[in-house]
Amino acid sequence: MSQTPPDRLAVNPNSPFYDEIILERGIGIRFKGVEKTNVEEYCVSEGWVRLSAGKTLDRAGNPMTVKLKGTVEPYFRDAAPEA
Repeated sequence: MSQTPPDRLAVNPNSPFYDEIILERGIGIRFKGVEKTNVEEYCVSEGWVRLSAGKTLDRAGNPMTVKLKGTVEPYFRDAAPEA
């Protein structure tokens, strides 16, 4: 497994950028130098994050999100697993 997080990742299983193995390993996001815990999706190369907006849901039951632009720094929360 790679030591660097993917360029783009989403927590929604319906997204083409969803990766269960990486999410189980644990990934953290720093956005503009601040730790964010409500990130639904991010893209490093395009410089944006999609954050959930409180506990509000859309009519399909998905969290309402806000897309913000800035510096995105993903990192793994734990050490690489021994293989």
